[in-house]
Amino acid sequence: MPMQMKDLHHLYACTFLFHFSAYMVIPSITDVTIEALCPGQDQCSLAIYLSGFNQAITGLGTLVVTPLIGNLSDKYGRKALLTLPMTAAIIPLVVLAYGRSRMYLYAYYVIKMFTGMFCDGSMQCLSLAYVADKVCERRRVAAFGVLSGISAAGFVSGTIAARFLPTSRTFQVSASVAAIATVYMKIFLEDSNRGAALADEESTQPLCSAAADAESPPRLPAVRKVLSVVDMISLLRSSLTLTRAATVVFFTSLAESGYQSALLYYLKAQFHFSKDQFADLLLIAGFTGAVSQLLFMPLLAPKIGEERLLNIGLLASFTHIFLYSIAWSYWVPYFSAMLVILSVFVHPCIRSIVSKKVGPTEQGMAQGCVTGIASFASILSPLLFTPLTALFLSDNAPFAFKGFSIMCAGFGSLVAFTLSISMRSTPTISYQKV
Repeated sequence: MPMQMKDLHHLYACTFLFHFSAYMVIPSITDVTIEALCPGQDQCSLAIYLSGFNQAITGLGTLVVTPLIGNLSDKYGRKALLTLPMTAAIIPLVVLAYGRSRMYLYAYYVIKMFTGMFCDGSMQCLSLAYVADKVCERRRVAAFGVLSGISAAGFVSGTIAARFLPTSRTFQVSASVAAIATVYMKIFLEDSNRGAALADEESTQPLCSAAADAESPPRLPAVRKVLSVVDMISLLRSSLTLTRAATVVFFTSLAESGYQSALLYYLKAQFHFSKDQFADLLLIAGFTGAVSQLLFMPLLAPKIGEERLLNIGLLASFTHIFLYSIAWSYWVPYFSAMLVILSVFVHPCIRSIVSKKVGPTEQGMAQGCVTGIASFASILSPLLFTPLTALFLSDNAPFAFKGFSIMCAGFGSLVAFTLSISMRSTPTISYQKV
């Protein structure tokens, strides 16, 4: 058990450094993009379409790549597959660390599209599978919450660094931290005892009490074939809970991708926000999210269960997106960001629900399938909301409502909330029994 705690601590350190590096550049990228493409302007349709196109292509690649990587990690181990996203994340950061002119910006987006296919979903999928390897079912939702809290802590730290670093240094520091995270992972992180290569019945038991381990699903033979779309569909249809969870993930991701891709451009056009205001807003959201996941979720999850926490999180998610869309003053987005304290419950709860429906050697495949569903939503989101965002932020809007696309995206969370009300726990089922 102490060794497993040590392994989780190393994973948390890698996760923190990875997200510290990734989120450090977010407050700056909007200003850098608009300055390179539309100098001296507060709104730029070209920048909005470029970001939406990048998101759609990345989502398409993630839809295919992430379930495959999750499935391969069941066979070859989590650490071997973690090397790919953590190394790929360094490359686009180096480009903007070298220069931020239009040529470098286009190079950044092209490289980011391809590396994002391996980074955006795989890091989360593999980290969750690693935690599931080490923690039993009874404590898994709290462990997933802690992992999300560590990610949010990296988000907060990166945003604070971006708030005080000049733009010229932000991408250099981000690339350096990403390289350090990869080296740390290769040196200190021990692989988990799951997958075909380590399918010994005497391997280390998950971190939990003996009584709780007795309630865990039996070990199952590893899935040795390469995951296909048909396999994904079969897995998701193997349980009514998995089917509903996949649907909830789809609408939640559709809403989140839609409003996140439009929010910074909307705030810049509506209230003339710049890098510092973006950083302050993201800092509020990240800090409240980290506190909630690290302190409140481990206390609430065992008492009220993942299903009710999921309902609460989805309702809060819709509320805070709706408030963004109708913001009538500059302080409203800051107030809305504080509702993240409840909306952050969504992803750890849905991941825990899915994790409990499959066997221990199918965790990578299951988490990869969920991430693939989220990626599919991120493909559709730019197609639906990018034209709306560009239209309502332009001078040719049919009516004066700059947050209209954000409001439309928010209804995805409302649909997800409605569907989540009927979700109930069902017995664990193995994909191989389908």
